Amino acid sequence: MNIAALVAERLNETYSLHRRYINPQLVRVLEVIGYNRNYVRAGGARLLDEQGREVLDFLAGFGVFNIGRNHPLVAKVLKDVIDMAPASMVQMDVGILAGLLAEALANLAPGDLDAVFFTNSGAEGVEGALKMARQATGKSKIVYCERAFHGLTLGALSVNGNEEFRERNEPLLPNCMPVPFNNLNALEMALSGEDVAAFIVEPVQGKGVFIPDENYLPGARSLCDRYGALLIADEVQTGLGRTGRMFAVDHWNVVPDLLVISKSLSGGFIPVGAVITRRDIHGKIFDSMDRCFAHSNTFGQNDLAMAAGFATLHVIEQENLLQQSSVMGAYLEKGLHELARRYELIHEIRAKGLMIGIQFGKPGSLSLKTGWKLLHKMNVDLFCQMITMPLLEKHRILTQVAGHGLDTVKILPPLMIEKSDADRFLEAMDDVLTDAHKFPGSAWTTIKNLGLRTAKTA
Repeated sequence: MNIAALVAERLNETYSLHRRYINPQLVRVLEVIGYNRNYVRAGGARLLDEQGREVLDFLAGFGVFNIGRNHPLVAKVLKDVIDMAPASMVQMDVGILAGLLAEALANLAPGDLDAVFFTNSGAEGVEGALKMARQATGKSKIVYCERAFHGLTLGALSVNGNEEFRERNEPLLPNCMPVPFNNLNALEMALSGEDVAAFIVEPVQGKGVFIPDENYLPGARSLCDRYGALLIADEVQTGLGRTGRMFAVDHWNVVPDLLVISKSLSGGFIPVGAVITRRDIHGKIFDSMDRCFAHSNTFGQNDLAMAAGFATLHVIEQENLLQQSSVMGAYLEKGLHELARRYELIHEIRAKGLMIGIQFGKPGSLSLKTGWKLLHKMNVDLFCQMITMPLLEKHRILTQVAGHGLDTVKILPPLMIEKSDADRFLEAMDDVLTDAHKFPGSAWTTIKNLGLRTAKTA
């Protein structure tokens, strides 16, 4: 079988295959907003589509490609492991690569987190953390934050604060209680009955890039201790350098009881995730030989995933990507603040390392206010497409909105981007914002027509 020849032969069928066999609605969305590029190759922060156009990737697979796409070291390690013909997933045995990756993660994790359970995804990691918290405490109640995103499987969805994902799935798991993010009084009220197994929180909320006050996570840690609840930090997107620290909780010197990671641990090659916890918590779940499989999976410790994770951690350290994330994040944040002073449609810049949300809001000038109201009356998600669509079509930079109804464009570039990449993005934003501040104008007309076309085909 020649897979390269097969892909080349049938590349022009990509969207028809997805339309027929996978998700026709996603294909419709891509076609409507002009994102149907059919990418064929990638490296670092660059994508190449079938027409030979190079695109700067400021989305990074929603945070998967922290080390860049197709990193040669990780690729080499994976090829080496395949050549070793390893005895992977024997099941009634354990493997060295899983042990090595677990040791590396325990050495990186904050505080005394040194017991590791491997998963295949972030959502599976959240499911595992919820189960561990309930078993370790003997309680069933879980507290989570409004606007939180923790995955879309049933348990993870039960602590997901986005109604657009929850609808049509009720009833979800019982005893899951939402509280406002960044509100310690509400959290204390929820915990005060001492019947809560865990409080699960993203240190920085991915949907919208909402950053807590300096006292929030330390305060949450204190409240969990006071009322006997465990603290679960969901670092599926924020972990492994995304915010300029190895883990986002490190910004606040907070040690959670359970830490969930995934996405970028894969190096962008093999799905992998992990729950890192304290040995005493782990020991309450796996507390006898009879319970050695109290929580398990088939593929969690497969050798290719373990090798990908181990190589990814090596790249992060050797290429100094934590500092790179911090420096380039600060550079982009400064540049975006300068744009915000010039363009009234930008209301706020929220940033932690290379996790950045550009918040748009109702303008003050009469003409722009008219356009803003018109678009939002048509569809609450239309406005940001006036930013993201020309960024891709005109400037060949891939970005996307941060979430439903938020008027926020979110950027998550690979941590290895250079100053020239940041400058290219800032110059492109300047150009796009110039057009967006002309009403009436071609940018507004294009998006209005997009809204009309979408409404007709809905």
